Amino acid sequence: MGKVKRNALKIIKRLHDAGFTAYIVGGAVRDMVMSKEPEDYDIATDAPPAKVARLFRRVIPVGREFGVSMVVLGGKQYEVAGFRSEGVYLDGRRPSYTEPSTELEDVKRRDFTVNAMLYDIVSGRVIDYVGGRDDIEKRIIRTVGKPDERFAEDRLRMLRAVRFASRLDFTIDSATFEAICRNASGITDVSFERIGEELSKMVTGSHPERALSLLDETGLLAVILPEVAAMKGVEQPPLFHPEGDVFAHTRHMLDLFGGGSVTLAFGILLHDVGKPATFTVTDRIRFNRHDEVGADIAGSVLSRLRFSKEIISRVRALVKNHMRFMHVPDMKQSTLRRFMALEGFDEMLELFRLDCRASHTNLDIYEFIRQEMEREIPVIPDPLLTGDDLIAAGYEPGPVFSTILGKLVDAQLEGIVINRDQARSFVLRHYPPEKKRQNQRQRSNQSDSPESRDDKSNT
Repeated sequence: MGKVKRNALKIIKRLHDAGFTAYIVGGAVRDMVMSKEPEDYDIATDAPPAKVARLFRRVIPVGREFGVSMVVLGGKQYEVAGFRSEGVYLDGRRPSYTEPSTELEDVKRRDFTVNAMLYDIVSGRVIDYVGGRDDIEKRIIRTVGKPDERFAEDRLRMLRAVRFASRLDFTIDSATFEAICRNASGITDVSFERIGEELSKMVTGSHPERALSLLDETGLLAVILPEVAAMKGVEQPPLFHPEGDVFAHTRHMLDLFGGGSVTLAFGILLHDVGKPATFTVTDRIRFNRHDEVGADIAGSVLSRLRFSKEIISRVRALVKNHMRFMHVPDMKQSTLRRFMALEGFDEMLELFRLDCRASHTNLDIYEFIRQEMEREIPVIPDPLLTGDDLIAAGYEPGPVFSTILGKLVDAQLEGIVINRDQARSFVLRHYPPEKKRQNQRQRSNQSDSPESRDDKSNT
């Protein structure tokens, strides 16, 4: 069964010593049966919350009405929940009431059989009332009891079924699958924030491409991500995309991705979300400005799912910049270096690599950029001159400073100037201060003349 974490053992032992029953429960038991190290340990007990609070130094009563407490031990939180049964669900999210009950009744209210087993650390045995071990053997996700009833209680369980099936590489039991299809439209009873959290777990997991397929096959995708569902059947030019339509391309990218950061995951999922709206056929199939259109759509999708501004900004940048790589061979060194200096460029480059691998498979541009990144020169060098240097050289402070210093950095990046003396010469040659003051006086005189005022009024 693997090694149970020491702090979880301490909690259970203290509950036992106080005369209560306590078990490891849920996903931790599933993982132990599958010989995996659990990420979290949840504990089920017949001890009421008030007793739990007296047994441990630090307890957070996170769900008193459900008999749930968070015991803090060793800097980590452990959920300790009382055995309970539940009343009818009136809103597809929470029960009308809960009451203390037996371990068997507690198991019956849980979502899926693979998550409904108990582990007794005293006897070292798994207590399985619902056939969870058999379903693990068969690699099946099946609800505890009737699936329509389980999904009516909590609509989010439909997304959880997809998540567990994709991350564990299991299939969904046929009755459970059909119930999801029947009830898919009801997923909107769940808050978009909770939907976003489930989607994050899916696309960052080990089989995000399978999650996308299951969402589509069950009808959930069209309800929660209609913008992604719209990519189905949108053809692409075979020369560049022999893999198929936009949806097939995105799925292939997720398959190659295989899990990682939430920003890169959603960047992949949404990088071509602008193609359905920009599909045109001229000399060939084209998607003009789909990167810009897609960035706006991606921002709208992630805002709807209540993601943070930081995540939305990063994903928008991934979508908006993913087509710039095709222009790299024609970029000046200064333009390329500024591109490489963008925040999140590593993820942009990885998205580009996956984009290439999932389509034409040509990685020449990617390899060129990797070589540029390995050169022992900074992407953006330290400035050779500052605004104070320009003032000392006779320039009057103003907006032109940013233009001069920006052009100077470009010259550094192009290798035209490499030291301060060359930088001063470059600035004086291209922006003579005497000429600048003369031009300013001329513009000032012109703007004050009656003729100038008449010209402006007639513009």
